[in-house]
Amino acid sequence: MSKSEIDLVTAEFFGAFDNRGGRTADVARIKRLVLPTGVIVKTGPEFTVYTVDEFIEPRRRLLADGRLVEFSEWETSERTEIAGDIASRFAEYRKSGTLDGEPFEGGGTKTLQFVRTTEGWRIAAVSWYDEP
Repeated sequence: MSKSEIDLVTAEFFGAFDNRGGRTADVARIKRLVLPTGVIVKTGPEFTVYTVDEFIEPRRRLLADGRLVEFSEWETSERTEIAGDIASRFAEYRKSGTLDGEPFEGGGTKTLQFVRTTEGWRIAAVSWYDEP
């Protein structure tokens, strides 16, 4: 069951940003998926370390204010290793949408660290790298 549960949490994480077809992106669900003291890291030229709240708010605004529409991102491949109550997932992903009226596509790599809690698997940390 652990792998399928981790698959579901991961799919929920990616799906939190989906605003295709006029739906409202549910980025608030990240608070349920990520531990309250979880860390989220963006690498690359704008290296940034976020708390959960620091990560959610600008994405909520961007996905709700009409600047980023028809957005989604999804895994294209993954490998997950589980050892007892910890797990690590290394995933390739793609994304697409329309930002400020311009269609775009991209992708990159994300790594997610999971821990099993009394409420089930939760994300302890996320790091990602977007392809240039």
